[in-house]
Amino acid sequence: MRHTEMPTTPMILGMALLLGFLVTLEAQLQLGFYTQSCGFAEFIVKDEVRKGLMTDSGFAAGLIRLHFHDCFVRGCDGSVLIDSTASNVAEKDSPVNNPSLRGFEIIDNAKAKLELMCKGVVSCADIVAFAARDAVEMAGGLGYDVPAGRRDGRVSLATDTFTNLPPPTADVNLLTQIFANKGLTQEEMVILSGAHTVGQSHCTSFSNRLYTYNTTTSQDPTLDPNYAAQLKQQCPQGSTNPSLAVPMDPMSPFSLDSGYYMAVLANRGLFSSDQTLLTNSDTANQVNQNAVNPYLWRRKFAAAMVKMGQIGVLTGDAGEIRTNCRAINQ
Repeated sequence: MRHTEMPTTPMILGMALLLGFLVTLEAQLQLGFYTQSCGFAEFIVKDEVRKGLMTDSGFAAGLIRLHFHDCFVRGCDGSVLIDSTASNVAEKDSPVNNPSLRGFEIIDNAKAKLELMCKGVVSCADIVAFAARDAVEMAGGLGYDVPAGRRDGRVSLATDTFTNLPPPTADVNLLTQIFANKGLTQEEMVILSGAHTVGQSHCTSFSNRLYTYNTTTSQDPTLDPNYAAQLKQQCPQGSTNPSLAVPMDPMSPFSLDSGYYMAVLANRGLFSSDQTLLTNSDTANQVNQNAVNPYLWRRKFAAAMVKMGQIGVLTGDAGEIRTNCRAINQ
């Protein structure tokens, strides 16, 4: 009979160090981080988001997307907010982000109020995370608690966007890999893709599906023909107007609901990266589940947003607390 050996001292030490490391990871961000230092921080951000949505309900999608594009490039460090300079093209001016990203002025307004009340305390990265949560809730999603304590990054490079953000032409394997690189599962990729139920897309992001799909067919055969005809009216071939845009979910463009999944099932996903979810049995099953159980999807979406908001965060003494979200401190 083989006896179970007691762990050696080095093994115990290693296990203890690993446990300590995991605890440290979980403790990087904290709920109620600003309770003592700036107790009204989250209320101020929410008020500015509410004001912004009163002027344009499309800002909800913009703020959610802003958080996503921030976190997937250098982590959730507010680097997407930094303006370009004479010597550097920043993330926001990458063709991946410009002109599609919106909501910068809402972040600016919240930061200005917070600097008056709690100078040098609340990071721009946390403001983006709070604002995204508020936008989710105001668009009909479930509210959720946002752990805070993020610090702001000092580097913003347009070139980083090309390899870190999923393109609208991505297939399911590439999407899965890009999300896995950020510590997110394939299921979380499908869940977060549901954010495409709100907002608009510029015609240039999907016009290839209408006019230049491949060498044998001009139109993507997986696209519902009636929907394709509608899109062609809204996005004429050869148009040079870069501002032409259409709702990503025409049925409920301002409501965070399961309409996205219904559209994908009807072959009305706007991007190739939407429709590709039906080409894999696992992701197709998830699309079906999310379509028939919208409340469960809302719960999973809230949890996935919390997890996404912790990608590559800077905490402690790393980074800085920017005075102006558009520029690093001098």
